[in-house]
Amino acid sequence: MIAPIILSGGSGTRLWPISRALHPKQFISLINDTTLFQDTILRLPKNTLDPVIVCNEEHRFLAAEQLRQINKKSIGIILETFGKNTAPAVALAALNLLKNKKDCTLLVLSADHHINDIKTFHRAIQIAEPLAENGKLVTFGAIPTKPETGYGYIEADLSEEAEYYAIKSFTEKPNLKNAQLYLNNGNYYWNSGIFMFKASTYLNELGKYEPEILAACKKSLIASHNDFDFIRIDNNEFNACPNKSIDYAVMEKTSNSVVVPLNTSWGDIGSWDSLWELKDKDKDGNVSEGDVILKDVTNTYTSSSNRLVTAIGVNNLVIIDTDDSLLVASKEYSQKINTIVKKLNESNRKEANSHRKVYRPWGYFDSLDMGDSFQVKKLSINPGAKISLQKHQHRAEHWIVVKGLATITSGEKIIELKRNQSTFISKGTIHRLENNQNTVLEIIEVQTGEYLGEDDIIRIEDDYDRS
Repeated sequence: MIAPIILSGGSGTRLWPISRALHPKQFISLINDTTLFQDTILRLPKNTLDPVIVCNEEHRFLAAEQLRQINKKSIGIILETFGKNTAPAVALAALNLLKNKKDCTLLVLSADHHINDIKTFHRAIQIAEPLAENGKLVTFGAIPTKPETGYGYIEADLSEEAEYYAIKSFTEKPNLKNAQLYLNNGNYYWNSGIFMFKASTYLNELGKYEPEILAACKKSLIASHNDFDFIRIDNNEFNACPNKSIDYAVMEKTSNSVVVPLNTSWGDIGSWDSLWELKDKDKDGNVSEGDVILKDVTNTYTSSSNRLVTAIGVNNLVIIDTDDSLLVASKEYSQKINTIVKKLNESNRKEANSHRKVYRPWGYFDSLDMGDSFQVKKLSINPGAKISLQKHQHRAEHWIVVKGLATITSGEKIIELKRNQSTFISKGTIHRLENNQNTVLEIIEVQTGEYLGEDDIIRIEDDYDRS
């Protein structure tokens, strides 16, 4: 039986300012109405088990909620407090399956890929499955269509035509000259980062070539515990794990690897340039999203989240406007946008990690305005959800209901407020906001006080096990 392993730990910094650390690209609808994470799960063959998800602990509620939205379940969501690359992530998933007596054939997928032809993708999996069951470590090679410098390459032995090929070498992201040589050569594939192998086969090879990774992952899982659908590993043990990809740790060293061609359009949605290539364009090669007006503009990606954006007389740009940030860059610099995020982090700018709209397991809040000793937020509480029972040391809060019916705990009182009604929560008062209805509850929250940071929350009870 095939067990899909969905790796969802990336932060997508090259797609800033849409993708940010606390809400990265895989959980965003970039191509259609569903997210990249959801698309990855929806394209799985029907005969597979429910997937195992490996993601950052910060994203656990995003992953769980997005599974719920598409009516899918998982065998478990393994949480990493810090990423150690793909080799340890897959080891954790494989060990967890074996712990439950399941030596499955693993189909390892990244949560941020785009695959155009699902039938062809399924056919490649059918070719790979018996190979994996017989001890091969299979990778899937996408047929290159241009000299791409953002992908790794696999050199295959194409001396005889077949459904799969022996691997001669792996090459990391090349320069443009070498990428053109690989394209002209004809025996190179893009390294898709999709793999298939038995859980036991992978762990045996990992133990042979990277025993420290295997040992650290085993120790991390021994002390793990389940928390709802989440599997929490021992982070102290995992911290000692080396940081290596599957390619470096195993695939480049093993003698049992083969490549199955992926004869369909494939893309790693890693930059604005790669996303521009996938999108429908006007006659001038422009992608326009939101309220956009262009004049004498060509080959440009322009996106507006909340206001009018205009451009005139420019070419080959990326213009991305969000609620709190504006990016203007040459498409040629798409691969370098992560350097902007690095500078933001060095300056402790919140725009590096979070949006103005911040998602929580109960819904989201949107920071509308902020000034000296005040902040205004819009809170959207999902049907049947509630915030934690909490108090604040430094701020008071005014709540005004604009939509729905709110059940509010304020000290010893429990009250209900409907639209246009309000209440005041004084500093230090224990309080909670609940939505017991089957429609969304919307609240305008006005905070006042000398400190208004999100860390001024003392949780007393919480349905979502947050500290």
